[in-house]
Amino acid sequence: MSKAHSSAAGRSGDAPPTPPAPRTRGARIALTGGPGGGKTTAADLFRRELGDAVILVPEAATLLFGGGFPRRSDAASCRATQSAIFSVQRALEDIQSASWPERILLCDRGTIDGAAYWPAEDGGALGFFTSAGTTLEAELARYDAVIFFQSAATGGMSIDGGNPVRSESQREAALLDDKLLALWSQHERFVLVPHKASFFKKITFGLAAIESIVAQLRRLAQGPTG
Repeated sequence: MSKAHSSAAGRSGDAPPTPPAPRTRGARIALTGGPGGGKTTAADLFRRELGDAVILVPEAATLLFGGGFPRRSDAASCRATQSAIFSVQRALEDIQSASWPERILLCDRGTIDGAAYWPAEDGGALGFFTSAGTTLEAELARYDAVIFFQSAATGGMSIDGGNPVRSESQREAALLDDKLLALWSQHERFVLVPHKASFFKKITFGLAAIESIVAQLRRLAQGPTG
């Protein structure tokens, strides 16, 4: 299912705006969602299936935490951590885009995700973007589409998927999913992959969503035919 969002939505008689044309070079698809959503699994499966068309941007948080970056819960540490993840995520995307200009980037998470983790006492999402010197709108514009994998925690299921750096409880994962959904759903090309009791069916749905968007972007890159 897809969802379009407009700041003017809700005004009687207004038609939703036409989304801007996506880039045909260096296009980016953000794969995001709360912990335990299956996005990393879907990204890896799709890359294996169609490696000549896409390039995967790994999750910055996993790289940092897996490399020994400290993980603490106090507000000062949280701010420093999310600032670091934001910078690494941006750099990873830009490096991959420059290295593979003809391929579509599948980004495991995106630069907006840190806003859901930013301490409430420091302004929450708004404080995150202010600290980073950017805005939600500017970061949404980095991506041509967003595919949101809803966390299994929203359905009361375990999120233990074998990721050694994941530390969120089921309740924390569900709350993060809600915060991330509120932010990312404002993208003009937003696709929700809802929680399903069957992980196989969910991943199948998610892979179909990725395939559809990648096909659209590839057709645009090839230009008119005939």
